[in-house]
Amino acid sequence: MDFLLHFDKHLLEFVGAYGSWVYGLLFAIIFAETGFVVTPFLPGDSLLFATGALAATGALSIPLAFVLLAVAAFTGNAVNYAVGRLVGPRVFTAAPGTGISGRLLNRDHLNRAHAFFEQYGGKAVVLSRFVPIVRTFLPFVAGAARMAPHSFGFYNLIGAVSWVGICLGAGVLFGNIPIVTQNFSLVTIGIVFVSVLPMVFEYLSRRRR
Repeated sequence: MDFLLHFDKHLLEFVGAYGSWVYGLLFAIIFAETGFVVTPFLPGDSLLFATGALAATGALSIPLAFVLLAVAAFTGNAVNYAVGRLVGPRVFTAAPGTGISGRLLNRDHLNRAHAFFEQYGGKAVVLSRFVPIVRTFLPFVAGAARMAPHSFGFYNLIGAVSWVGICLGAGVLFGNIPIVTQNFSLVTIGIVFVSVLPMVFEYLSRRRR
């Protein structure tokens, strides 16, 4: 928890202790956060923001950080999609079963997911980048639902570049403002809160409908 809320300070310590190896750490975290279904708890938006703030001081290279983290985000999603495409359909039952698992893992859900990605897949892949947890699970579901590989790859690239560019750029521009640096844990919580608002609004909208 301390690392998640204060990794701006930890990043500075890592740069001082390990120098350029910190790029490998950042790459690994962003790759894992988007590439493995079991690691949605890792920092994403706020880590990029902190990296941008640190890069603005000259401790890290802004162009190198942008390229490496965009590659990490793109390849992480690609791996997650590939795993979903390979094993996803196998975890669904061929016919509706009984109990909770039967209701969740039934072929009808997979067919509806396929129809969804055929119609809204591109927008979903791009926008999911900006919503924690959703961005970890959506590539797997897209793969399981057989979204076209070339279509997923194209929108995955757009999403990765946009996400890293916006969050890193925000850190560069605003990360070293005194009120931000003095209250970084609150800023981190605020970033997460703002990120999940679209999901909350969509849920409430569906409940009303």
